[in-house]
Amino acid sequence: MYGQRIKELRTNQKLSQTELAKLIGVSQKNISKYELEKLDLSTDILIKLCEIFQTSADYILGIEK
Repeated sequence: MYGQRIKELRTNQKLSQTELAKLIGVSQKNISKYELEKLDLSTDILIKLCEIFQTSADYILGIEK
């Protein structure tokens, strides 16, 4: 679920994977892996995503709609 939410939030903000990667300090490949759910989100990355997209961790993790 979190991969779909990250991609949705990223595309709604018109950010490329590379642009998002620079904002949170990871590689573009990691963004791709997060979106495909092949890499688990660390707490630090989750917090950065929440700050960038101004949303809750619950939303990103699919706990709330």
